[in-house]
Amino acid sequence: MRSIRAAAVGAVTMSLALAASACGGGSSTGGGDNASPKTLTYWASNQGASIEIDKKVLQPELDKFQKQTGIKVKLEVVPWTDLLNRILTAATSGQGPDVLNIGNSWSASLQATGALLPWDAKNFAKIGGKDRFVESALGSTGAPGKDPAAVPLYSMAYGLYYNKQIFADAAIAEPPATWAELVADGKKIQAKGKQVLGAEGSNVSENIHHVFVFAKQHGAGFYTADGKPDFTNAGAVTAVKQYVDLMAKDKAIPAGNAEYAQNQSVSDFAKGRTAMLLWQSASANLASQGMSADAYGVAPVPVQSGTPGSGTQVNSMVAGINLAVFKNTHNLDGATKFVKFMTSDDEQKILNKAYSCIPSVKSAQSDPAFNTPANTVLKNTLATSAAALPQVADESQFETTVGTAVKELFADAAAGRSVTTDSVKAKLLKAQQQMPAK
Repeated sequence: MRSIRAAAVGAVTMSLALAASACGGGSSTGGGDNASPKTLTYWASNQGASIEIDKKVLQPELDKFQKQTGIKVKLEVVPWTDLLNRILTAATSGQGPDVLNIGNSWSASLQATGALLPWDAKNFAKIGGKDRFVESALGSTGAPGKDPAAVPLYSMAYGLYYNKQIFADAAIAEPPATWAELVADGKKIQAKGKQVLGAEGSNVSENIHHVFVFAKQHGAGFYTADGKPDFTNAGAVTAVKQYVDLMAKDKAIPAGNAEYAQNQSVSDFAKGRTAMLLWQSASANLASQGMSADAYGVAPVPVQSGTPGSGTQVNSMVAGINLAVFKNTHNLDGATKFVKFMTSDDEQKILNKAYSCIPSVKSAQSDPAFNTPANTVLKNTLATSAAALPQVADESQFETTVGTAVKELFADAAAGRSVTTDSVKAKLLKAQQQMPAK
């Protein structure tokens, strides 16, 4: 899913608890109805560099949909900082939009509320069939063994963006393939007066994405095989410490980035202040800030050793945005038509080009626009070396509690306080104790 996301754990936990019992429907069975067939409300996530850019991208497509169907779509672009809580509040009250974007890692959590329309075989058939979608994207649409709670819309993966001129000035011939190489390159970059690696230390979801990948690289995870939180296992502790040590020990991430949560690291990179950036499909964002595509390269995110792949060579979470329908919609047929429209080949090409994402529909990926060097790296990552975040009902609480623990550890590092294995384990234990009882 796209950055910037945060939610208070108390609000999330309470909302989820209430939503399971409070979700109603547009009909007596909670399955939606068609009482308002000429209108739809759509909550779109903030994918571009600003909400205004999103409106410029989306409104022409919504106008096109209205012309085709006679259905007017009322658009609201919701910032990532508000989106999860807005959705949970809507689930609790039963008063929400007809269609909405969700970060794909939230799929199972929101599915557990019962607020979203299940995408069973019958519903998928209305939009052209489930087999149109990329398998990796379908893997982040809900809990295993259940009908998906949403449909893939935009697919993304993390890449290592690097400034070619800064690398040349530091006599670095190629981007680092391992974390040890990144740290070593960082010393050469700092000698030239530049920052090494941008991060969003106060962004809890960005933190989760990275420590999840580090954990995979250490052969570990944050959940047991039967879906129970296991935040203090040795591999998870090592993963969190290695990520925070990029600031605390290696000095690759600037101390000031501990306070970043609003894409400031992307702006630093676009302005030539920072040599490298770990980001999901950043090309459109960088272009909107005036950075030429010729000024940077994109490489796979580093691994511990060797090259990216499966198992411990995982170097990205399966990132993306899904499209969901509230079960209590008063335009069920129109909402289904809208999902079909947004996932059509033509719209997949238009929207994913605009946001420099990868289409979630197989046939749309053949467009030459998605064969740029950057997109080739990201597509290969999704196909060979990305893993889905745990599709468990309490995933959103996991993001909040562990992401906040990492945020606090970055704050310690920035303030010069020691970050030890014991202090990392203590933060993760506190996070685990805040999770709902099983």
